[in-house]
Amino acid sequence: MRRIAKFEKVSLARFLADSNGVATATDYDTVVLPKRATKGSAGYDFYSPIEFTLEPNQTIKIATGIRAYMEDGWVLKIYPRSGLGFKYRLGLNNTVGIIDQDYYYSDNEGHIQIKITNASNESKTLSVKKGEAFAQGIFVEYGITFDDDATEVRNGGFGSTNKA
Repeated sequence: MRRIAKFEKVSLARFLADSNGVATATDYDTVVLPKRATKGSAGYDFYSPIEFTLEPNQTIKIATGIRAYMEDGWVLKIYPRSGLGFKYRLGLNNTVGIIDQDYYYSDNEGHIQIKITNASNESKTLSVKKGEAFAQGIFVEYGITFDDDATEVRNGGFGSTNKA
């Protein structure tokens, strides 16, 4: 396996700003960098810095406190953990989170935030404890077209590359 990326914590100030009053400095101190559960795992588990409960059809945005440095030609794709998707129909609001290589350099420090919804149609309530894995990220290599001429530089998160 090639080693192409590194997870880091964002600054305390960034974490608190993006947490909208939900998380504290104590939560930041306990942020765990994503890691694989086994040597054969493709996904890096993302751990919740806070405890939360989601009733069916409720949504929450989790400020993970994490950013990801990647070499050129790689992307980090974020998914819910398979078991949570199966048991609760837990889903990301953007279906698959795409963390581009240049997001690391954004004004928001490349802070990865994950917005999830409990789409249970069986009236199941999801409870996640602080420090429990709730999402997973997989690094994927990608290519570009021969005639690609993109020169813009990213600065921001959602929709930042499509603003006029």
